[in-house]
Amino acid sequence: MQRLRAILVTGAASGIGAAICRTLAGPDTAILVHTRRNRDGADAVAAQIRSAGGQAAVFLSDLAESGAADATVAEAVRSFGGLDVLISNAGFADRTPFADLTDAAMAASVDGIQGAFFRLARAAIPHLREGTDPRVVAVSSFVAHTYRTDVATFPASAAAKAGMEALVRALAVELGGQSITVNAVVPGFIRKDAGAHRAVDPAALQAQAAKIPLGRIGLPEEVAAAVAFLASPAASYITGQALHVNGGLTI
Repeated sequence: MQRLRAILVTGAASGIGAAICRTLAGPDTAILVHTRRNRDGADAVAAQIRSAGGQAAVFLSDLAESGAADATVAEAVRSFGGLDVLISNAGFADRTPFADLTDAAMAASVDGIQGAFFRLARAAIPHLREGTDPRVVAVSSFVAHTYRTDVATFPASAAAKAGMEALVRALAVELGGQSITVNAVVPGFIRKDAGAHRAVDPAALQAQAAKIPLGRIGLPEEVAAAVAFLASPAASYITGQALHVNGGLTI
């Protein structure tokens, strides 16, 4: 019997990651819901996946720690018998101004975002080579593309996300001959879950809506729809791309 499509989603206990899991959930999918420490949130997402007819497992790890990426990928393979899709969503935002950044803070952003994607993808490659319609999708951010005085700036996060997108393109070239596609989705300002940590306070976030051609903040489900498409068999001729989901912010 053919196994279910095995998917690993990091940073999946809330927000965009949780929306990705809900969008992908169905009778033909098995999803490993990864989180650093939000076990309750991850369990709730796993329950939603199962309610949609899919299989789900939960795994906690800090992807900045040595060996964590390998362990996370190994858990997906152990749980579901293989890996077909890696969705690297986990990350954090640091709005510290450039001149105030410490070496440690800069290194933390680069290692926690760019480094985590590198280690996850490296661990996943052998399994993706054996997968069905194998896909890698990295969730980036508008902060790597939008540099204006009227829009919030995140220097450390921007550098880390830009570096991650460079890795996406390099990996797309390396894996293209094996029919493994590698792409990035680049969200703009996206609504947070109630009670979630916010790098931009709600009032300032709403003020940013005036800068967006569509005139509103985006929804996690709108980002998830783009990720789901790039992760699907239908996206077999798209690789090395960065798909912006930002209401026109970077026009």
